[in-house]
Amino acid sequence: MRKPEKRPTVRLVGENGNAYYGIMGRVKRALRSAGADQEYITKYLQESMTGDYNHLLQTALKYVEVT
Repeated sequence: MRKPEKRPTVRLVGENGNAYYGIMGRVKRALRSAGADQEYITKYLQESMTGDYNHLLQTALKYVEVT
């Protein structure tokens, strides 16, 4: 499993549509762009879906810098 060398930054303010998939999609794209491999991205996605909306946000904060 390969993490990105540096935690990417993701802007979540102003996200429209389905919040869950919008947030997960932005974080997923940022992780991929920063060099994370598919195993690491899958780990993020699985972890982000194991709880409620607050858990989703907490998980995003664990993997990326949020603005």
